[in-house]
Amino acid sequence: MTRPQLRSCRPARAVPALATLTVLLAGCAIGSAGQPASTPAATPARATQGSTGSHGSTGGTTQSSAAQRQAGQASATAAGSGPAAAAAPDNKNAPGFWYGTDSATIAITSKPPYREPAVSGSPPYGGYIGMAGNWARWSGCGGVLVWSAQDSSAANTNYSTYGKGIGTGVYWFMAGPGVDPHYNGTTTEASAWGAAQAAKTLRAMGSLKVTYKVVWMDIELPGVAPNYTPAPDNGWNNVYTSTCSGKVRKAGVAAALDRADLNGYASYLTAHSSYTPGVYSSPLIWNSIFGTGSASSIPNLDEWTYTDGTRSINPPPIGWCVPGTSTCAHFFGGVAQSSVHAVMWQWSGGGGLTNGVGDFDQIDTNHVR
Repeated sequence: MTRPQLRSCRPARAVPALATLTVLLAGCAIGSAGQPASTPAATPARATQGSTGSHGSTGGTTQSSAAQRQAGQASATAAGSGPAAAAAPDNKNAPGFWYGTDSATIAITSKPPYREPAVSGSPPYGGYIGMAGNWARWSGCGGVLVWSAQDSSAANTNYSTYGKGIGTGVYWFMAGPGVDPHYNGTTTEASAWGAAQAAKTLRAMGSLKVTYKVVWMDIELPGVAPNYTPAPDNGWNNVYTSTCSGKVRKAGVAAALDRADLNGYASYLTAHSSYTPGVYSSPLIWNSIFGTGSASSIPNLDEWTYTDGTRSINPPPIGWCVPGTSTCAHFFGGVAQSSVHAVMWQWSGGGGLTNGVGDFDQIDTNHVR
């Protein structure tokens, strides 16, 4: 497959900055052109961690472009309309929390309103989060696209018709500066690379019926090369000879460059849509990429964590912990369980902890719907 010229889909470098984004991206000031006005001090190069495999770790069927279009035709230029009625919590012991799934299809065999598959008590199905795009696939490097039209449709039916859960959300399997075809070691270029990925995310969302307002930046070291990506660290911790080569040219990427990439994505998304940016990661992986200094601080960004996780599906969590166990959600970048930005938890099936069924999520709608 011939790799497309990525410069042709790069957005204008002058990204308008919104006043609210300065607060949103605490830890790195945003200048008038949407670039970092000052960058955090670079932390020492972070060593690549071992395999983590998270989204879609149990396999499953990836959908064709036609199947994606069947998931819905609503434009992603604005968030979807609200549910038919106010959502009722699915667990009286944790009001506002819903059970959902993400990535590969998990068969939902109940009649509407649909119920969460495989979970004891058959609570309402509270939402689906799928991969809107994969940087490697976009760049012509191959790589899977993990999307379930079936689960998205069920989630949207529960949301729109029955007022249950969040409907459909999306994540972008994100690339770090090290696989940018225009890498030059500057924060300006890293920010432009992040913005280009955000622009592609919004285009991909145009063929999907997305009802959830947070768009997730999937920032991880997947350990599933070359199935998902030719770069085992997605370009966050090493610079590669080319976007698709999978061969390291230079070990180590400054945390300031990684943060500029994130900031560029978040700035573009906020300036060009009604969606808000969030981050999917885990404490260990987050620190291995961004260090522990100012570049790692995201206290005002919504988070979706996959730590702690479990291979068990039952019992399901109540709030941020699985009852009778020590398995609880742990967030990162300065966000605690009590924060309004602690939003989702992939409590089973992610992080390489396969359960034989798929990825299961806990979704808090007390602050974000």
